Amino acid sequence: MSAQERLTDVLYGLGWSTVKRLPEPMAVRLGTTVADLAWKRRGKGVLRLESNYARVVPDATPERLAELSRAGMRSYLRYWMESFRLPAWSAERVENGFEPKDLHHLTDGLAAGKGVVLALPHLANWDLAGAWVTTKLRTPFTTVAERLNPESLYDRFVAYREGLGMEVLPHSGGTAFGTLARRLRDGGLVCLVADRDLSASGVEVDFFGDTARMPAGPALLAQQTGALLLPVTLWYDDSPVMRGRLHPPIEVPESGNRAEKTSVMTQALADAFASGIADHPEDWHMLQRLWLKDLDPAKGPGAPAAPEKGTA
Repeated sequence: MSAQERLTDVLYGLGWSTVKRLPEPMAVRLGTTVADLAWKRRGKGVLRLESNYARVVPDATPERLAELSRAGMRSYLRYWMESFRLPAWSAERVENGFEPKDLHHLTDGLAAGKGVVLALPHLANWDLAGAWVTTKLRTPFTTVAERLNPESLYDRFVAYREGLGMEVLPHSGGTAFGTLARRLRDGGLVCLVADRDLSASGVEVDFFGDTARMPAGPALLAQQTGALLLPVTLWYDDSPVMRGRLHPPIEVPESGNRAEKTSVMTQALADAFASGIADHPEDWHMLQRLWLKDLDPAKGPGAPAAPEKGTA
């Protein structure tokens, strides 16, 4: 393990061991302070966030983009402060911390025994939404986490999410898809963060007027198991409560081969994500390259990339 990896592991460990003990107002102030300091430094992550916002809000002035990136960093640090503190939250605090609209799409699907795939972008706090599902709805679910370096950091994230009631599978290794399919065939719930392809072999979609690549997994799982595919978008407002919306199910097309059906369904997923991101761009924590023109400089200009954050 390199010195940088050891430092990263120690800092995350301090976050979970120390921040969760802070009174909530103090944790909020700490998150805002750290966010503002990072924003003022104008590092790679902030520049990439601003570049991504420029696609979401194409008519934004430089001043507006700066405002968005500052709000985005505050939202991002709110995610981290909440995540560090979630293991210490009471069941009541978790249950009162999230209010989703159109929850019937999920509860009806589970009641029908079909299995449900919830697909989310990197909006607001997906860990809090997951903890709410396991606590308020008393429904366990399975998810996938990207392998992180150092390995001890990945183990920390797995232990953290398992402590919130999630079954966590590694993204690499080739066995996750089969396990997810079995859970769905048994009528279970699968939750996937799905606005960024980690395999470099995802489905190309039109996303805010340009081409991006998103994972095929949610659409393939719905096709192979008959599970409902539900997009979910999340956002913060000025209250301590996170908001969310469960979008209508994405139907499997009646015609076309598997690849064609997957393309249509993934585009529909991208459109649902885009609607939520456009409404609350400051809560989209995309500090990495996403569009193909940014991934491949030969296809167009791109701002510097932020360090990889992964699904954690």
